[in-house]
Amino acid sequence: MDKDIVANNIKSAFAGVTLGAGIGLWEAQAIDDYKTQEVQRRNREKDEKEEWHRLNCDDLQRCHSSLSFFDAEGMRFHLPAYIVASLENKVDDPLFHLTQLDDYAKSKLTTLNPLQRQAIVMYLEWCLEQEEYAFDHPTIRMALREYWTT
Repeated sequence: MDKDIVANNIKSAFAGVTLGAGIGLWEAQAIDDYKTQEVQRRNREKDEKEEWHRLNCDDLQRCHSSLSFFDAEGMRFHLPAYIVASLENKVDDPLFHLTQLDDYAKSKLTTLNPLQRQAIVMYLEWCLEQEEYAFDHPTIRMALREYWTT
């Protein structure tokens, strides 16, 4: 499977997704850093909220830990940016957040629609074809079997 096809599928499935009331990239960093509610609010003011494809790859990499602090809307908005950027080798992949699926992790994926879930399945299947992800293949297969394709 060609990674450009995977990237285009992600872009199409997540077209038009906005942040809404979800937790933003810099807001999540403030949460991660145990900052006050006031700092979290100020950070949210500088968050991209309308076009996930405008997110800067350097910011995504710098804020990679934000993936752990998004709510469901925040995850739906930021996940395609992380996936596409990782396909372009510009940020670390978000595999952990797609394969280590305890109840909390699953709660952050509840707003994904069937088309978006399908696009993520395509991405995970692409990862199974890549030697660089060989170590992750067992967890990817388990996540596909137990969560993504059910």
